[in-house]
Amino acid sequence: MSSSTQVETVSTGADKAKLAAAAVLVLASIVAFYLLGQQAMWLRVIALLVGLVAAVAVYFSSESGRQLIAYGHESVREVKKVVWPAPKEAGQMTAYVFAFVVLMALFLWATDKTLEWVLYDLILGWKR
Repeated sequence: MSSSTQVETVSTGADKAKLAAAAVLVLASIVAFYLLGQQAMWLRVIALLVGLVAAVAVYFSSESGRQLIAYGHESVREVKKVVWPAPKEAGQMTAYVFAFVVLMALFLWATDKTLEWVLYDLILGWKR
């Protein structure tokens, strides 16, 4: 029993124009930053930031921008549902992870040295 959900993205010409305008604004702000090379750095940075803020505003007015905002709201709602561990439990789990990492490092080191000894000393007869 397989039910496939079709996700249909409808992109209007206005949305495509908004996305293109946002891309042009990003490029224009970068170009303005470099064209103002003889000016003070603060003026160049302000020109860059103004262009980027305008591009973000245009992007968020498009359908994909609204979908991104809705996704962010949904993500925040899901994070609020998470049951976070107590600090003591989080500390214990962190200690377990560190202990496991140390044990695995020692195991891999021992395996590496054993294989090195078997291959180079016993099989090939290379003495160092």
